[in-house]
Amino acid sequence: MKKLQNLAQNLDGELHYDMKLRILYATDASAYRQIPMAVAIPKTEKDLKTLILFAKEEGISLIPRTAGTSLAGQVVGEGIVVDVSVHFNQILEVNPEEKTVWVQAGVIRDELNRHLKKHNLFFAPETSTANRAMVGGMVGNNSCGSNSVAYGSTREHLLEVKALLSDASEVSFKSLTSKDLEQKKQQKNLEGKLYRDIFKILSDKENQEEIIKEFPKPSIPRRNTGYALDLLLQTAPFNSKPENSETIISEFENFNFSKLIAGSEGTLAFMTAIKLNLLPLPPKEKALICVHFESVDAALRGNLIALKYKPQASELMDKYILDCTKENKEQAQNRFFVKGDPAAILVIDLARENPQELENAIQNMIEELKNANLGEHFPIVKGADMKRVWTLRKAGLGLLANIKGDAKAVAVIEDTAVDVEDLPNYIRDFNLILKKYDLYCVHYAHAGSGELHLRPILNLKTEEGNKMFRIIAQEIAELVKKYRGSLSGEHGDGRLRGEFIPFMIGEKNYQLIQEVKRIFDPNNIFNPQKIVETPSMNSSLRYAPNQKTPDFETIFSFEKQGGILRAAELCNGSGDCRKTELAGGTMCPSYMATRREQDTTRARANILREMLTQSKKKNPFDHSEIKEVMDLCLSCKACKSECPSNVDVAKLKAEFLQQYYKSNGVPFRTRQIANFTKSQKIASLAPTISNSLINSSLAKRIMGFSTKRPMPKLQKTTLRKWWKKEGNKLSTRSENSRKVYLFCDEFTNFNDTHIGIAAVKLLTKLGYEVLMCEHRESGRTYLSKGLVSEAKVIANENIAIFKDLISEKTPLLGIEPSTILTFRDEYLDLAEVQYQESSQEIAKNTFLIDEFIAQEIEKGNISKAQFTDEKKEILLHGHCHQKALSSVSFTEKMLDFPKNYTLKTIPSGCCGMAGSFGYEKEHYEVSMKIGELVLFPAVRQAENETLIAALGTSCRHQIKDGTGRKSLHPIEILFRALD
Repeated sequence: MKKLQNLAQNLDGELHYDMKLRILYATDASAYRQIPMAVAIPKTEKDLKTLILFAKEEGISLIPRTAGTSLAGQVVGEGIVVDVSVHFNQILEVNPEEKTVWVQAGVIRDELNRHLKKHNLFFAPETSTANRAMVGGMVGNNSCGSNSVAYGSTREHLLEVKALLSDASEVSFKSLTSKDLEQKKQQKNLEGKLYRDIFKILSDKENQEEIIKEFPKPSIPRRNTGYALDLLLQTAPFNSKPENSETIISEFENFNFSKLIAGSEGTLAFMTAIKLNLLPLPPKEKALICVHFESVDAALRGNLIALKYKPQASELMDKYILDCTKENKEQAQNRFFVKGDPAAILVIDLARENPQELENAIQNMIEELKNANLGEHFPIVKGADMKRVWTLRKAGLGLLANIKGDAKAVAVIEDTAVDVEDLPNYIRDFNLILKKYDLYCVHYAHAGSGELHLRPILNLKTEEGNKMFRIIAQEIAELVKKYRGSLSGEHGDGRLRGEFIPFMIGEKNYQLIQEVKRIFDPNNIFNPQKIVETPSMNSSLRYAPNQKTPDFETIFSFEKQGGILRAAELCNGSGDCRKTELAGGTMCPSYMATRREQDTTRARANILREMLTQSKKKNPFDHSEIKEVMDLCLSCKACKSECPSNVDVAKLKAEFLQQYYKSNGVPFRTRQIANFTKSQKIASLAPTISNSLINSSLAKRIMGFSTKRPMPKLQKTTLRKWWKKEGNKLSTRSENSRKVYLFCDEFTNFNDTHIGIAAVKLLTKLGYEVLMCEHRESGRTYLSKGLVSEAKVIANENIAIFKDLISEKTPLLGIEPSTILTFRDEYLDLAEVQYQESSQEIAKNTFLIDEFIAQEIEKGNISKAQFTDEKKEILLHGHCHQKALSSVSFTEKMLDFPKNYTLKTIPSGCCGMAGSFGYEKEHYEVSMKIGELVLFPAVRQAENETLIAALGTSCRHQIKDGTGRKSLHPIEILFRALD
């Protein structure tokens, strides 16, 4: 510990050796786990050198880590995890003429391409995780992606690597002429030794013959088994390039150690800068042909026909994947092209220079498929809808985690690659092996490149499942060898496949790659036990054989997931929550602001899973580590819809806090915020005095609120008081008018009375009879602060009140998204047994007022004639809960309805206020930083005449505090638009 403390003092960056971060970095997207010794977040190249020299002196390993590329246990181990995603994320230099770019390892692939678009260039390899996958990891795993059939792998676009060797010396690996190579061999340092010793290995004729004989077929574009000695042999001066082997970049004709670094999983050197080859943007005329098939075999045979037409991609989704998309709220909307219940869909991406060329290719391909009796339905998708198809396909990995129970689609042999001509027969043999063990498998991904991601359903918590994990790996390795394929196509060897490398490439070749590791890293400090000297593939798993999954008594029902622990286990680490604001969406706002792993959705799920599994405490929730990681969760609900596994961290956080308070008590401020309605009711007796008091600096300090922003003010009257005095008189009461109940939420009632009044008047003017009954508050403030038991009482009282009032004919409408949507979300998991059916019926007939009006417009019950012809421009910010549990499209339809109203929606995620979060002094800075990501700049750029619309009361306050602009609830805008 003392040595780690000294190391921390010598770094410009950070070093953490607390249990919290060690747990968060102990797992990747695979089934593996190990607790690291510490986590380093280096800031400079000097830090990296310091870490290397420390590791060398102390015999400690360094585990390099970026994000979004590892599936086989590459970034778990015992040692110091070195996270370069935080600071090493700069695009260093673009050379448009040379068509190259220099980047650091932490640059995100999609963000790189956004930067390059202005030069009409792009970095071609595209993983399904491209919106958060970082280039360093793509090099380390030699990532490929869906378009590799056209563009190859990362290795084929890697020109030069600047790195630190195991003695902390600087090197640059690039294409070398024979003269350059000889000069390198003469150097009297570690770099010179690398060139001398590896040149000697490759010059040996016996070694050459063994490499050519045993390594995967050269015709397989995706091959990552071991170190790429076979590819080094294809360069000068060895010139053993097989016939019909094409490379994308001519410079690869010369010897280049970058070929070896690609796919080396951080085991040979530590990269500091990466030079990539760039290509012109693909042709703009594009289409996806989403061919439906009656079997996976038919799809694979159809794939061979599709490849004749030079597609950009040819991607498979089988029935199992497609079925998973039905249950995911976000992905269900992307199934628009799916007809019936096909056994498989092949998504074929064609691109041509002009529309006629594209149309000819499409029709010729479809005709050839039909003539071969392959394919049942041939939808053609173009334009913006293409992105929806790819979103559906890319969600496959995360969606697989949604399978209920402990048996999951396991990443064990999901990365095998064979010659594409062999693929149909290989998959037939593959499924025969599974059938022998009464197993079935998920098939999806890169049919065009000879690689499907194949995942058998196994329960790794059982001894039988653990054994089968290994048996299947062994038998499939033998099958891959039979076809002379690669056990790893793009996900790498890691801990999962390293054990089988001697069998896959032969014992002699394995000894050669062991020697390569020793030459580069004699002290074995760079990511040991990956590729070589790998332990048994079914050791160090996340779940031990016969591990029991403890049950916990909770306030929320987690019955659908099998308990709160299994709800946390749904997270498979795919890292969708690590996307930035540039990728769009809302998840995860705190990570977007801080870029820290501990602020991701998966970190929160992982810390809860680990602590609940391992805790020996009487109260297993009583861990400050969990509280720290949950702290910056804004309960925005984005993870419930945007996470492919639907991990609802807002729900997990609320339940955790409820249980944590049992041992630690409820903090004063927490209790005051939760009791918002009670305090506002008293304060509303003297609103002017109350507003003055709550906005005093002293009151804010006592309560623990930031003094940098004003507190929400009470209105002179409440909505309920106005309703009793005026509202009943306004409401339409004819036999033909449709009755609607308005939910008088606590925020509209006390703080936004004018919006409630506008809503009642608008609905009345549009011909609806508005009713309002006596009911409880929503319970949102209690839920947001973790007082779930009190929220449960409120929820059940409201269900009891509304169960005989709300139906399809008399729906329940709400103004504030966070409150009305509790009826469709939390209430379903809080309802007592006797109210469960009623809660579901109420949920079906509960709507945001925007939703209701948009649906009535769609039915023709509201006409444009009822609204003004005046021109207005509106800029809309959607509410987090609305985006997660409903859709902003309803508000867009409503605001765009008046004849001359034009609407633009800000591509913002969370505003950053999130109820009380942004008011709390310790959260103020993060709150404002979230606002600055997208929302504030968009509002500031708007013309003064443009109306700013925001549904949430928190959002409107945040916009005012961050930009000085007043924003309106969409209902206010539509009410003003009445003719």
